Amino acid sequence: MSDNRADRPMTPSGGHIDRRQFMTYFAALSPALWAMTQEGDGRITKDMLAHAEAVAGLAFTDAEREMMVDGLNRNLEAYEQLRAVHIPNSVHPALLFDPVLPGRAPDVRRYRARRTRHPEVRRPADLEEAAFWSVTDLAELVHSRQVSSVELTRMYLDRLKRHAPKLECVVTFTEELAMRQARRADADLAQGRYRGPLHGIPWGAKDLLAEDAYRTTWGAKPYEEQVIPYDATVVHRLEEAGAVLIAKMTLGALAMGDVWFGGMTRNPWNLEQGSSGSSAGSASATVAGCLGFSIGSETLGSIVSPSTRCGATGLRPTFGRVSRHGAMALSWSMDKLGPICRTVEDCALVLDAIHGSDGKDPTARDLPFDWDAGLSPTSLKIGYYKSAFEAEHDWYDFDMQALAALRSLGVEPVPVELPDQIPVGALRPVLGVEAAAAFDELTRSNRDDLLVRQDERAWPTSFRRSRLVPAVEYVQANRARTMLMEAMDAVMDGIDVFITPSYGGSVLLTTNLTGHPAVTLPHGFRDDGTPVSISFIGKLYGEAELLAVAKAYQDATDFHLRRPPEFA
Repeated sequence: MSDNRADRPMTPSGGHIDRRQFMTYFAALSPALWAMTQEGDGRITKDMLAHAEAVAGLAFTDAEREMMVDGLNRNLEAYEQLRAVHIPNSVHPALLFDPVLPGRAPDVRRYRARRTRHPEVRRPADLEEAAFWSVTDLAELVHSRQVSSVELTRMYLDRLKRHAPKLECVVTFTEELAMRQARRADADLAQGRYRGPLHGIPWGAKDLLAEDAYRTTWGAKPYEEQVIPYDATVVHRLEEAGAVLIAKMTLGALAMGDVWFGGMTRNPWNLEQGSSGSSAGSASATVAGCLGFSIGSETLGSIVSPSTRCGATGLRPTFGRVSRHGAMALSWSMDKLGPICRTVEDCALVLDAIHGSDGKDPTARDLPFDWDAGLSPTSLKIGYYKSAFEAEHDWYDFDMQALAALRSLGVEPVPVELPDQIPVGALRPVLGVEAAAAFDELTRSNRDDLLVRQDERAWPTSFRRSRLVPAVEYVQANRARTMLMEAMDAVMDGIDVFITPSYGGSVLLTTNLTGHPAVTLPHGFRDDGTPVSISFIGKLYGEAELLAVAKAYQDATDFHLRRPPEFA
């Protein structure tokens, strides 16, 4: 970072101040202070206030400033006391977000649980042919004991080791753990204990999920050697389901983009292109046939975006459906964990294993999820995001074909529109402020300089910028968010699911703020051979219906069956 005095801000008297003084300078109007130890006495003055007001869009009189100064300096002392307390990333704020509005109850229906079975599946002559198979079919091989988990694990480990350097998709291989889990899966099966469709299936964890025997780097240089001494709930539940963890996958540093401390994760359809992020390695390796499935996370597009770029099928569950205990916190009111797979049904099988409360994540809820693979979309009320489909965009033809394919299933979707009475883009500071709080110590220690990305859109800049958002504006944004939730509740009142261009209108930001679930899957390929995607949005905790509609559409197409030529 530049230390040129000419780049520094000036005091009212015309003198330059250094970075640390600058952070105190705006303390008056930013309750989440950026200030660190100051030169001099570090006190706020009336002159500082006169300049700081512009940051918050305010104007006070000199007499009003006089009355504010002493209290603001007392606030500074309180901030310094708080900063003496180490607050781990895993500690939740006392205020919790609930996507279900007061007086409402989640519309969660019960179904007879059924998954697709393919008992006719036979082991291929070359086991590597099964690398691109769905979990549904891999499960048949393992359950029928045509293939041992040890064999399957070695096959995927070999592929991942061979292709990871090209994809730049692995932070840490967990081979010792994987082989131990695979041997246990085989021993359990030999004794008649079958844990379900994930039994013996190799998977990869986005490296913001803790596994106590291995480092958890969050994709960021400052945390490169970090070891968290417990397993994330999702990691533990997948182990209990018999799944085999073979690697910790790359993510854009601190869950942004596809650039991590070791490089840029690649799109398997075009190695000159990043895989998008932040669940970069999870999507890239799954689509390249190097994992049975993977786990990603989303705060604002981190499952949707890499699934789109790489042609994966990704599920962003309802906020609160899956415990985030043991996962890096970025935004306590927006973070969600979900599966990235090759098929919709794979996502359903993984969700079935990981959902529910655990007594550790205070936002996680116990609500039923009954996966019925045979649920017909004609039994549901389905909408389409009309203005997003009608808008001119690069994927217009593909989107129209997806809508036609849905209609060919006997469904006549009704037009819906997302709320427009709330300026949704103005709510983005909710994420920025929470992220700045999650990485407060990183900013104040200047260790944010170690992050690879250092530009105006990167986390270091965002964290610093978010320190200047007044607390009142953060609260007001959350109040407007409640109004957005109420408006979205009205949209979903008459439908179960709606189909939308993945980036149509405000759908990505709106549904991440309201906590609604989404499935993103490939629905075509451009002339350059890279995939594009369509998304389905469901009701809160309505993943059973959401996945059923998405599965019916996917079964009527073959885009998810295509393989990147370099990895086939």
